[in-house]
Amino acid sequence: MAYRPTERTEARRLATRERIVRAATELVARGGYREAQVAAVARRAGVATGTVYRHFSSKAELLAEVFRTAARREIEAVTAAAEAHDDPAEALAAAVTTFARRALAGRRLAWALLAEPVDPLVEAERLAFRRAYAQVFARLIDPDHDPELTAAGLVGAIAEALVGPLSPTAGPYDPDVLVSGLVAFCLRATEVRKAA
Repeated sequence: MAYRPTERTEARRLATRERIVRAATELVARGGYREAQVAAVARRAGVATGTVYRHFSSKAELLAEVFRTAARREIEAVTAAAEAHDDPAEALAAAVTTFARRALAGRRLAWALLAEPVDPLVEAERLAFRRAYAQVFARLIDPDHDPELTAAGLVGAIAEALVGPLSPTAGPYDPDVLVSGLVAFCLRATEVRKAA
């Protein structure tokens, strides 16, 4: 007879997996992917190193899950900000503001999500993440003005302005000025849909 996990053992397994992902996310947010060594993740999660490998076949798989989890939260926040407005220009401004404010509040995590060199498995997740942002923006852009291309350009510009090597955040900066300038740039660079 094959072993079948009970509801309680499955809940315990999921709770342990969640604890491992949370611990790895905290380490990435503190010091990037290099901080999330499996032994350090296990220590922070309060489990044995082997337990991490029972839940994730490799460090890359664990970090891809960390990326998916963190990126999902960011996309949900930006989407909610856009959906809170009926006017497309206001929706775009709210989405860009939310993206920027969250990135500036968690700069190390933003760098990890947007630009830090990573394993190809994590890079594949990053591409999906960028596409999701672009889809949020594309829905707000006038269909006659190439929404997909414009949205892709916005994602690249926002990422560069916030965490890229040309970012003004490398030196002293005023976050309010940076965010308002980024929003103004994005609005100037697009033709949004006409308000209904």
